[in-house]
Amino acid sequence: MTIDTILTSLVYLAAAFLLFFIGKVVFQLFHPKINMKHELVEADNAAFALALTGYYTGLLLAIGSAIVGPSQGLVTDLINIGLYGLLAILLLNLAAIFNDKVLLRHFEINKELIKDRNAGTGAVEAANYIATGLIVYGAVVGEGGSWLTAIIIWVAGQLILLLTSLVYNLIVPYSIHKQIEKDNVAVGIGYAGAIISIGNLVRHGAQYDFTGWEDMAYNIGIETGIGLVFLPIVRFATDRILLPGRSMTDELVNQDKPNLGVGLLEGFAYVGGSVLITYCL
Repeated sequence: MTIDTILTSLVYLAAAFLLFFIGKVVFQLFHPKINMKHELVEADNAAFALALTGYYTGLLLAIGSAIVGPSQGLVTDLINIGLYGLLAILLLNLAAIFNDKVLLRHFEINKELIKDRNAGTGAVEAANYIATGLIVYGAVVGEGGSWLTAIIIWVAGQLILLLTSLVYNLIVPYSIHKQIEKDNVAVGIGYAGAIISIGNLVRHGAQYDFTGWEDMAYNIGIETGIGLVFLPIVRFATDRILLPGRSMTDELVNQDKPNLGVGLLEGFAYVGGSVLITYCL
């Protein structure tokens, strides 16, 4: 590693930190009623902190997509990092609106996060940001694409996350919205794992070099289809193999205090399953 390489890396790192700062400002603009400092420091609002951490994680993934890959020269690289980084910030915040109005449309997100400090809602918000960051990463990192490619894949990804929500509601014997609104953190974490797992598969399908929309749609469709089929299989396997002699549903919703550990285990099973699928494909 040469001195020039180190200095160039420091320039990229400085650009990334600048984008993080811009991302924080834009997040505040999209959430003008939330006092971030008050919620994090004075109110000790873990639910909001969880959602914000998911936002920063998604932002990290999205910004990283513009940094990785072969260099086109320092000036061109910085321009690409700036353009795609700003695009990623915009898409992440638009995804939050989609999440609020569509995925969790049955209740008010700000009320759940700020007034009720509902950590289950925070987990789902975080998962949506992370999944969106993964999708943007996949859309940008492949060669041959453009900002328009990234936007179209982002739109497709949001619709796939909506489909994931519908499928997940079908495979569980309870209403995830009602359970999360009842502050059931365990259910929120399990659902969050399903969202991240599908986002990861869309990322993997989208990150191939762009050779045409037909190939791109095929890759994303195949991996998404496999993921949606695997959701009930993973849940069944978790219930029968990882929790022998116990009912996941009973642990999550049919007792006075939902079992947070089981929710974590369910969420991990979905994410771990998606990672294994990407290893095999």
